Amino acid sequence: MGFDINRRVLMAAGAAVLAWGTAGLAAAQAPTNLRFSAVFSEQDIRANMMKQFGEAVKAQGFTLQPYYGGTLFKQGTELVAMQRGNLEMGNIAPQDISNQIPEWSIVTSAYLFRDADHLKKVFASDVGQQLKKMASEKLGIHILGPTYFGARHVGLKPNKKINKPEDLAGIKLRMPGGDAWQFLGQSLGANPTPMAYAEVYTGLQTGAIDGQDNPLPNVQNMKFYEVMSQIALTSHLVGFDLLAVSNKVWDGLSPEKKAAFQAAADKAIEWSTQEHLKQEAQLATSFKERGLEVYTPDLKAFRDFAQKKYLASDLAKSWPAGMLDKINAM
Repeated sequence: MGFDINRRVLMAAGAAVLAWGTAGLAAAQAPTNLRFSAVFSEQDIRANMMKQFGEAVKAQGFTLQPYYGGTLFKQGTELVAMQRGNLEMGNIAPQDISNQIPEWSIVTSAYLFRDADHLKKVFASDVGQQLKKMASEKLGIHILGPTYFGARHVGLKPNKKINKPEDLAGIKLRMPGGDAWQFLGQSLGANPTPMAYAEVYTGLQTGAIDGQDNPLPNVQNMKFYEVMSQIALTSHLVGFDLLAVSNKVWDGLSPEKKAAFQAAADKAIEWSTQEHLKQEAQLATSFKERGLEVYTPDLKAFRDFAQKKYLASDLAKSWPAGMLDKINAM
């Protein structure tokens, strides 16, 4: 009897140890979940960019869990969520970074980057490394790269034609919240009005705002063209956000995994950039066919007006010495 009891005890203990060991091994091998938040929709080119990235990092033991359309965190709150440990990855607007790091306001200024290629070169340069270091040390995030989504243009519901900044006087132009965004609206001559991205369509429809500024692919994705009469191709800002991962995740990677993680981001971002460039080339014609007036205003007048505004502002006082000259020289 005693032998049978001891044998049963030993067998039960062995089974428990085996079960614990199996569970521990499974836990050790379980993929790390990366929650990703963005304001763009699931139909956006960048959603496919993130799908490609997610597939690529599976081999590194990660599972990407994306949330689009601001469903997890609203526009402008993603960065704080990452800092609080409530989010692993985000598509962060440079304006949100500049709210915490004033030096970053330089990359939010109008007519700074010439095109997508110039943007890429700047962030790959010493200037980019300096900006990324600031973000890492002060915000606790690692920037993987800029996600280009098109040059921003002014789209309006009223029929009033816009040729110079003076023509935007009194126009309620929707801009995201934050000082950098609001100042951008002022640098165009408009009356900037803060409004969440998801509310822009209704805002145009009801007259709460007169216009919005977005790249043409965004106008297409959000169907803003249905509630606008015209698009002035101001090209005032090369639109981009920053694909970022928390330092908690990044610092936990081995050098080999960091290289693979970065390579996956680089490849996905480059694909997305090229797709946006193709789409931009097609959309101006498409909007004209839908009945919108699409035209190019006096860009020199807009550029001169904007640059004078920035250089005379407190924002420019925080720009790192010599950085503007370096960017212009690239």
